[in-house]
Amino acid sequence: MLKLSLEAIELVDAIARYGSFAGASERLHKVPSTISYAVGKLEEQLGLALFTRNGPRVALTPAGHELLKEGRWLLASARQLESRLRQIATGFESELRLVHDSLIPTSAFNDDIAAFEGLHCGTRLRIGCEALTGTWEALRDGRADIIVAAGEGPAGGGYKAVAVGSLDFVFCVTASHPLARLGRPLTRSDLLEHTAVVVGDGARTLSDRTVGLLSGQRRITVPSMQAKIACQAAGLGHGFVPRACVRVELENGILVEVPVEEPRADETFWLAWKPEHRGEALKWWCERLARPLLPGILPY
Repeated sequence: MLKLSLEAIELVDAIARYGSFAGASERLHKVPSTISYAVGKLEEQLGLALFTRNGPRVALTPAGHELLKEGRWLLASARQLESRLRQIATGFESELRLVHDSLIPTSAFNDDIAAFEGLHCGTRLRIGCEALTGTWEALRDGRADIIVAAGEGPAGGGYKAVAVGSLDFVFCVTASHPLARLGRPLTRSDLLEHTAVVVGDGARTLSDRTVGLLSGQRRITVPSMQAKIACQAAGLGHGFVPRACVRVELENGILVEVPVEEPRADETFWLAWKPEHRGEALKWWCERLARPLLPGILPY
């Protein structure tokens, strides 16, 4: 009988990802003592150590790294098999992964999530977010089944996409920022003299996407549009932000709009998916989200 099960691999994976037995127990909804006992039993059966312990923190041993290198592939294959079997039996996937651009809060989809849960179809819903090209990359690499992404996706992705809205962008700084006092449209030279705040691209292998950033520009890179707006409101830099996201800041004078010689074009958002594996859950989400989403779903 095999000493290594998929459940054991999943346990080791959770501990490695979250750095401790306590972190894994929260993720797997088990008490830490159960996690600790299971790992000790597995190491005893295999006759080798998978983790080194340093107080509450743990780290993989070389054997643990090797287990996960192959084990994660086995987990992914098992999930794909489970999904295919469920689709054969019911037409619904075992899991549906929706990834949206980080500019959109997950709460914007609450009504859609509630409606999907009301189907009682048994499909697990997993929601994530990525920045800029990272959303398209999640679809391309099979980490997402359906996405709501900014900008057009990279060529050759094998996906289907429909436009679901657009956002117009405004150049903003605080009223006390030097750029706010020039009294004329800003030039490239003006912008280069001051620090820009930019959202970091979440892409891992595709080329990073930069928008409205000049070559050689001093910059502060942040993980999301919400963080970018907060930095600019604190007077830490300048940049383009969606008008729909800063209405309150503009009305209250926290930020001011400044004209520029080279304004940023509107950003189109896309609903996209790969059409070759369209189960019932994916069909439902495609039909549900193929509507004008932005800027209406932004709670600003």
